[in-house]
Amino acid sequence: MKPSTVNTPAETQVEVVRRFDAPVDQVWQSFTVPKLVSRWMVGPPGWSMPVCEMDFRVGGRYENRFRDDEHGTEFGLAGVFREIETLRRIVQDESYGSGDDAGSEAVVTLTFEETDGVTTVATLVEYPSREARDAALATGMTGAMEMGYCRIDALLAS
Repeated sequence: MKPSTVNTPAETQVEVVRRFDAPVDQVWQSFTVPKLVSRWMVGPPGWSMPVCEMDFRVGGRYENRFRDDEHGTEFGLAGVFREIETLRRIVQDESYGSGDDAGSEAVVTLTFEETDGVTTVATLVEYPSREARDAALATGMTGAMEMGYCRIDALLAS
């Protein structure tokens, strides 16, 4: 598949769109089953995900912790599922860090659409301000997302 496309449709938004050569039910599982999420959402080489917890229901919480295995540095993201339309849409709160280092909360909307066995996933992230959006983009988040999406490609092919 071609790499993700990244857009900034509004001053507080980032949209990442990626196609996967698989039916929607398989792609959906990649995003909603913790044992699969922990295989692809690990960040760059040398990072791991020691915590991947998900209570996948409206009102359920999730938490992911990422670890730089060489330096021991960790960060996390957590939130609550606001809306779930099976095989179509997920809306969730998302905040980075934990405790005193928690960052601004964003709202993430993922939409899934299948056409002829190819599933398009659009991820729209709404930040509280343009500054928060720009800070997130400066972290290289879209490149990290594409790395993860390439791992999904491999999972789907196996």
